[in-house]
Amino acid sequence: MRSIKARFFFLAGALGLLVLHLSKDSDPPKSVQTNINVKEVNNKPQNNSYIFSWSKCQQNITASNISGFTTLSQNIQDILYYRHCRHFPMLLDLPEKCGGVSKSEEVFLLLVIKSSPHNYDRREVLRKTWAKERRHNGVWIRRIFLTGTSETGYKKKKLNKLLELEQQESSDILQWDFSDTFYNLTLKQILFLEWMERNCPNARFLFNGDDDVFANTNNMVVYLQSLKGNNGSKHLFTGHLITNVGPIRSAGSKYFIPVQVQESESYPPYCGGGGFLLSGFTAMVIYRMSKSIPILPIDDVYMGMCLAKAGLGPSFHMGVRTAGFQIAAVTPDEYDPCFYKELLLVHRFLPDQIYLMWNQIQDPNLDCSSSRTQRHSNKL
Repeated sequence: MRSIKARFFFLAGALGLLVLHLSKDSDPPKSVQTNINVKEVNNKPQNNSYIFSWSKCQQNITASNISGFTTLSQNIQDILYYRHCRHFPMLLDLPEKCGGVSKSEEVFLLLVIKSSPHNYDRREVLRKTWAKERRHNGVWIRRIFLTGTSETGYKKKKLNKLLELEQQESSDILQWDFSDTFYNLTLKQILFLEWMERNCPNARFLFNGDDDVFANTNNMVVYLQSLKGNNGSKHLFTGHLITNVGPIRSAGSKYFIPVQVQESESYPPYCGGGGFLLSGFTAMVIYRMSKSIPILPIDDVYMGMCLAKAGLGPSFHMGVRTAGFQIAAVTPDEYDPCFYKELLLVHRFLPDQIYLMWNQIQDPNLDCSSSRTQRHSNKL
């Protein structure tokens, strides 16, 4: 994603290609108000569909005046040129996903899963396992995949067509016309929160995570139902808590952030972006705060920044293991389901591992009564 090709995609995505075509059965969206030199320029029915376009987001040429700008790599320069761009055309929308605004409170847990257009196999496995839409313990679990665009030319068209076909069958994809890269994950989060405010503002809780995690969503529902006095209308943001860290200044790191992008040497507390739980209340607070905080291209840190500005903070949950889960010292089978059935989330899994693990922990004949397994599980 930091190759020359990826940097080109970031620039192309930031320019905001104007015209797009949404799925056949969508209803026209509500007007969206912005204050960042963008506007809704077209919103009319066309062949049982509609076109929803934003004007081009112009390059902020003053960014080149930042000290040391010319020493930065092209992708970092592009971040500075276009970090003010927050609105892009929607290619695939789901305005009725939550039953409309009035019924969105019936969604108890909304699974918000970040996915690249290429990751068809991951999405298919998740649809059949932990992200399956269903009622559990009497409440609804719903699913959404968030994606941008990848590749150029006919390759981009083929990937977009694949997503369209998935949408026709599964109705679970939100896609915007921006380049789906690591440094654009924060943009993906902001665009989703904007969508949520417009279409699903009363969802009780959200799981926000990657498509390569194993998430025990049944356990998540049980945990969220156990919260006293919080039905989603109060603050909650919990996961793998990270504190007392700051920007990585090494240019060779995936998480490199130069001082030109973030001057502060410290980050506020945040939860690892592989997966975390939050309330609908907190999601809307983060969205409101994001409107006045410059985009930082490390999405989980950015969420922590929004929380900090609101005077809120994340919390630690021992069942969320975004840094992985090591059990090799206890058993030779590192994917023994008895060690995972009580957790909420583990990062990261391959699709076949997710499929196998989900079915194993659902097996009513699973026997985890051995003393060694039980002793270790009690420590979780």
